[in-house]
Amino acid sequence: MAPGTARVLVLEGPSHSPGLAPQSPKPSTEDMGKSIPQCLGQLDIRKSVVGLATGAGAIYLLYKAIRAGIQCKPPLCTTSPICIARECPGPGERAVPQEAAAPKAAPEGEPEGLAIERERHGRDSGELRRLLNSLECKQDEYTKSMILHSITRCVYLLEAEASACTTDDIRLLGDMLDDNNNSVKIQALNALKAFSGIRKFRLKIQEHTIKVLELISTIWDTELHMAGLRLLNNLPLPDYVHPQLRRVMPALMAIVQSDSILPQIQAIRLMSYLAQKNDLLYDILNCQVHPTFLNLFQATQSGSLLLEVLVFAERLSEGRNSPHYRAVKWHYNEQSLHEALFGDESRLADRLLALVIHPEEDVQIQACKVIVSLQYPQDLRVRPSSCHPSHSYFKNGE
Repeated sequence: MAPGTARVLVLEGPSHSPGLAPQSPKPSTEDMGKSIPQCLGQLDIRKSVVGLATGAGAIYLLYKAIRAGIQCKPPLCTTSPICIARECPGPGERAVPQEAAAPKAAPEGEPEGLAIERERHGRDSGELRRLLNSLECKQDEYTKSMILHSITRCVYLLEAEASACTTDDIRLLGDMLDDNNNSVKIQALNALKAFSGIRKFRLKIQEHTIKVLELISTIWDTELHMAGLRLLNNLPLPDYVHPQLRRVMPALMAIVQSDSILPQIQAIRLMSYLAQKNDLLYDILNCQVHPTFLNLFQATQSGSLLLEVLVFAERLSEGRNSPHYRAVKWHYNEQSLHEALFGDESRLADRLLALVIHPEEDVQIQACKVIVSLQYPQDLRVRPSSCHPSHSYFKNGE
């Protein structure tokens, strides 16, 4: 037997303990005649066959695991935040509490699945009602926050279920504004904002306007400011909240001059709306501002912020030039918004001229509108007024 051939046969034989003779049968005359390359080739073929068998078994086990995972349904817990994409339990599955009605089984041939899919087929998923019911139970702050977040998503996605809610549900959300946790307050504001898109709930949500203004003016939190201002901008503000608006005007102006662009935009948008109210215009114009207020008109600001602040300036300019406003002699403090925009030392004209060549066309157009609004009416030249002519580039219709 050639030495090379003996070594190949030992490798192919079964494993054995050191010192013991191999138990494999003696090689035949045909095997003895094989060369080393031939034996190695035969060994590779055998290993390939074994590998294929092992791979097939692994693939089958992987297929069974994936299939079991797809068929598995997570348990439904109605006392915790519920994702709207979760399937509702069918007949025979885990029961829900009595206060939440179990969803009806889908008729044969109709798909079961997402709540939004069931609503598309005209069936109530009960998702929003379960969330509102769970909110009435005693929950920790984190759970309440997540439930409110899920309610907001449901209102936007499940329109029919949201419209079927009642004013008692709005009252429940309004009660969350008194929670000690700011995150709960923010999510409650977002949920009220979602419901404010449904007309029949707006009057009920308006009842919480004073509370929202109080939160905005007493808590310095960017996310809370954003949520509260978005809600206010989505509501018609009744006249009875005007006294409260006067009290929070300094806080609103502070948000306008803050470094957070999203709350800034929302605050300026609200101030632009209030500038159209005759009884609030003076309070806005006489509001104290920083000496750097005109930095909001710099061309380096974002286009969305510039557009809002230019609209605000146009509304103020039109308001102060209206006959109703000019019929009264007004007095402004030296650091007022009026002096910053329309006073003798104002540099608003310089900023507007720079914005006329702004890269964004909307900003250019709005800057031109402000320039036009700054022109005094013809009868103002012969009527006495407490407004001193501004030393700007826009005198005499130039």
